[in-house]
Parts: sequence; structure tokens; C-alpha cells
Amino acid sequence: MTIRINLDVMMAKRKMRLKALAQAMEMTEANLSILKNGKAKAVRFSTLDKLCELLNCQPGDILEFEENPKDE
Repeated sequence: MTIRINLDVMMAKRKMRLKALAQAMEMTEANLSILKNGKAKAVRFSTLDKLCELLNCQPGDILEFEENPKDE
């Protein structure tokens, strides 16, 4: 099982750059980049809440569950 982060997709749909979103989130570009690139191990609900507010989306627009293919 894998949780995929689609933050880059939502940012593109909203025409928002990393720098602008990081400033609005009051976090560093480096930390937001870790999340955007799927390298984060965890996400705080407060961070997810603020992302959804700023990008006008739902958590499911940013996070996606993907099952790993079964070995046959």
C-alpha cells in the first residue's frame, strides 16, 4: 500500500508556485518541497487543513491511496 501525494498536481491546477504556497503556509520552501515530492513520512492535520484552504480543495485531492500490485 502506498499513499501518493498529489500536491504538485493541485498546485498546477491552481497555478500556484512553491514559493508562494510556502509563504502562505508560513513554512520553508524546503519543507513544502519534501511534502510535494512525496518524501515526507507524515503530515499534520493542521498542515493538510491549511493546504486545502489555500488550494480550495479536499484532502482526497492531495492524498491518494494506491494498492501495490500483488505478486502472482
